Amino acid sequence: MTTDIAGRVALVTGASSGLGERFARMLAAEGAHVAIAARRLDRLEALAAELRETGVTILPVALDITSVAAIRAAAALIERHLGPVEILVNNAGISRQARLETVGEDDYDAVLDTNLKGPFFMAQAVAQQMIAHKIEGRIVNIASIAGERAIAQLSTYGMSKAGMIQMTRQMAREWGRHNINTNAICPGYITTEISADYLKTEAGARWVAQLPRKRMGEAADLDGVLKLLCSGTAARFINGAIIAADDGFLAT
Repeated sequence: MTTDIAGRVALVTGASSGLGERFARMLAAEGAHVAIAARRLDRLEALAAELRETGVTILPVALDITSVAAIRAAAALIERHLGPVEILVNNAGISRQARLETVGEDDYDAVLDTNLKGPFFMAQAVAQQMIAHKIEGRIVNIASIAGERAIAQLSTYGMSKAGMIQMTRQMAREWGRHNINTNAICPGYITTEISADYLKTEAGARWVAQLPRKRMGEAADLDGVLKLLCSGTAARFINGAIIAADDGFLAT
């Protein structure tokens, strides 16, 4: 698949680990100029140093996604150093596991601010650049199957991702006239550094046995759909799509 990502300015939030790191690596491998943003600047610097050895342009940006002022400052910084953002992978997110009756205000605010408020204002800041420069932009929001199905003890996470799914549709509806395509990926159960140890336990093995094909996904399993949605030509007619990459979990 020809993705025509090379030479475009891309921003990946939550890029210091997990899926965000993988997304940054993929876009860099496709030849994009990539801004990588997260709170942990030390990890971003290490990733940037590694990727620069391949000859690509990488810009680490310290970002607290819960701060609208920080979001606007980061967007301006990227525009100064790389040019206006053409591709946004809105990936930053956290989870808090708790029963509904025990969810506290601090955890509620942390999840909703990180997973919904922050991505909204990040997309807004990027869309403002795209509109001003008449860029045919691509915004990819990383939602979750938890936004489509209630999962025990993931109430606030699921609520935030359901909000992101609706946010995606709204952005597609309003920004489509500016040639900005906004879509969402809903990953299923993906092995990350956070889940790896749990999956080695008996409880983890029992959980995997309940999945449709009794296997976890890998971050690389999302490469194809992300490349498609970031493409200028291949994704020209894809706008407002909510795509599950979950190995059939939602179908069961």
